[in-house]
Amino acid sequence: MSNPTIPWIESPFFTKELAASNLSPEDKAFVKSYADNGYVIFDPEIPTELLDVTVETLKPKWAELKEGADKRIQDAWSYNPHVQAIASHPKVIEKLKLLYQRAPFPFQTLNFMEGTQQATHSDMIHFNTYPARYMCGVWVAQEDITDFNGPLHYYPGSHKLPFYDMIDIGVKGSATESEKKAMMMYAEDYTKFIQQIIDTLELKKATLNIKKGQAIIWSANLLHGGNKILTEGSTRYSQVSHYFFENCMYYTPRLSDVAINKLHLNDLVDISTGKKVANTYFGEKVAPTTRLYLQQKSIRMLSKIAHLFPASIVEKIKDHIR
Repeated sequence: MSNPTIPWIESPFFTKELAASNLSPEDKAFVKSYADNGYVIFDPEIPTELLDVTVETLKPKWAELKEGADKRIQDAWSYNPHVQAIASHPKVIEKLKLLYQRAPFPFQTLNFMEGTQQATHSDMIHFNTYPARYMCGVWVAQEDITDFNGPLHYYPGSHKLPFYDMIDIGVKGSATESEKKAMMMYAEDYTKFIQQIIDTLELKKATLNIKKGQAIIWSANLLHGGNKILTEGSTRYSQVSHYFFENCMYYTPRLSDVAINKLHLNDLVDISTGKKVANTYFGEKVAPTTRLYLQQKSIRMLSKIAHLFPASIVEKIKDHIR
């Protein structure tokens, strides 16, 4: 590739590189569809039995959630081998490596009992990399998805838009919640900003109606969310797994201010192996020093008001910060 630090599906040289590649016509069509639209729907060939047992073994966890709470379970892979198996499924890994030309690894899972009805957003506000855009999501249907049970929606081609960071809406990513309130800015302003972009550019919305067992891969910056649930009480069993790719730095933009050297790096585990993944920059390991700076700052701020709370509570807060 002309520039190996750019995902080739995002590269200005993509068309030429794809034509010159040795991929089969089928694989070329698959990759081109993803590059053009920012998503691709496919059959990951996950056994139906695995999909079903995952749902059944998670039902007690969903039952524990409070009435009216968001029915999602994060990182069930850490105790449920079926969730881990879906996230690590060979066909999924194979397709991601084809699309990004780097080895992928799953780092987060979300299991849903019902539709989220979530506002439209880009995953890049939560997960990004250096080099940029080496992140994607894979959403697997564990039952048929229709207009009535809160399907996923997305905006084809929106991944080609610039990445809009917190600074673009006037918010310090590394600010405390009280500081953000003082600026009269809230996290919700990000989704309002995204909706204004959609309305202004007149982007066309698409809805994901797929059969049980099918999946969609979407790129880091594709705008997507959840439609309203039209049939009250309906389920929408599904699993989302998020993936990074090897040899990158992995950070959270909504908690970072890169311009003033406050980069919230993440400690990650490769779900498929259970091993930690190092942040690297041109092959060299990078310690999350800026994140430690933010932790230390939080502890200093806590010390100023520590006298207002019992010592045991203060220590618990410190443990949470760390």
